[in-house]
Amino acid sequence: MRLENITMLLRQPYPFYLKGNTLWIIAAIIFLMSFIFNYFFQPFNVYTPEHKFNYFWISIIHSVTPIIVLLLFFIVLRLILKMEDVWTVGKEMLALVLAFLCVGIGQFLIRDIIYDNPNNWSWGYFFEEIRNTFLVGILFVSILVPLNWNRLYRHNSSMATAWNNKRNSTATTKDNASVFITTQVKADNFELDVSRFLFAKAEGNYLEIFQKKNDSFEKLVKRIPIKEFEAQLGSYPAILKTHRSYLVNLNEINAVAGNAQGYQLSGTDFPEKVPVSRNKISVFEKRMQAL
Repeated sequence: MRLENITMLLRQPYPFYLKGNTLWIIAAIIFLMSFIFNYFFQPFNVYTPEHKFNYFWISIIHSVTPIIVLLLFFIVLRLILKMEDVWTVGKEMLALVLAFLCVGIGQFLIRDIIYDNPNNWSWGYFFEEIRNTFLVGILFVSILVPLNWNRLYRHNSSMATAWNNKRNSTATTKDNASVFITTQVKADNFELDVSRFLFAKAEGNYLEIFQKKNDSFEKLVKRIPIKEFEAQLGSYPAILKTHRSYLVNLNEINAVAGNAQGYQLSGTDFPEKVPVSRNKISVFEKRMQAL
């Protein structure tokens, strides 16, 4: 695989799902998989004479430790970073590597609780615990990630299909009004015809505003943050921020495509597809049902 292809793959958007109830569900699944793997298959050397207690409870401890570490890791990660809209395949891979490293260190630190071995604090066992964690972690990821990806893809695809069918069978109410938009540059202030507005896209300190013009579209570039633009259009329920960089007129959408990342919105005059990020999916679905 060429270097540019690898770079493109790493920059591909990836759903950040390790939060809220999903995080707890995944934690429970990992605990069960880890316990079954450790207790019934005993994948690594099990030397009974050095056990301080029954192997059942040792397996429990070995299964609980990674859950505690992973929960703390992803909760802290979520508190530090706002990731939903900028999460990529590369960031997911890096996060998993760091998480596995933390779990391996955690497994090493509990050795004295479980094993009566004078070499518990040796470098040999340190690297062995990290190695074992990566081996098991890669196995679990190869099972869980495709399953979760398919689940998200099926859900979003089915919702998109249902919405498209509904959209085709019902009429859409258009907003016929003009709004005076105040920008950061007084000379750039302008009147926006809401019925012509398609979507807006943030580009640095500027906002690209796309609107219908005859059988095509025109683009206006204004110096205004997307948050301010959204606030000035707050009285129009059909206008929704679907992504940190996009504000779209839902009345102008004629097709929705679903994938594991979320939705992709298309319109007759849209020059590009507008994404709906994962943290905006629930708001988008509720707003669409209300139109």
